[in-house]
Amino acid sequence: MKKVMFISSMGGHLTELMQLKSIFKDYDYKIVTEKHKSTIGLKARYKSKIDYLLTGNKDHMLRYLFVIPINLIKSLILFLKFKPDVIVTTGAHTCVPMCYIAKLFKKKIIYIESFANIETKTLTGKLIYPIADVFIVQWHSMLKLYPKAVCEGWIF
Repeated sequence: MKKVMFISSMGGHLTELMQLKSIFKDYDYKIVTEKHKSTIGLKARYKSKIDYLLTGNKDHMLRYLFVIPINLIKSLILFLKFKPDVIVTTGAHTCVPMCYIAKLFKKKIIYIESFANIETKTLTGKLIYPIADVFIVQWHSMLKLYPKAVCEGWIF
């Protein structure tokens, strides 16, 4: 059975990622997101199938500067423990280190660009596009920005 790691930041990115939960059962899977009061409740449902990274964002730059290297190390540890064949992510910043780690180990990366972006690239999309094996956009208009992407419609 393929081992798939589903990873995203909390909030809307996690909401989009969880739209894929009907396929979790088809894989030996792990969910990775940020540890926050809004995500802690997932532990009751997913038990050992979920792990957390530190919460951080660019709005709190000083804290974020400390969070980035810690999450990089935690991402490497989670990757080495779980040994996924595929990374599936909806972004944002939380997934970037994991995707680059996966690429170093020659694993597949499937990135789903945010539903919220209709005419502009996300920073995460710019960073992951060059290394993604499959890059999915949810709007046909985004194919102009990401010509190698595929558009299969919305995940909602």
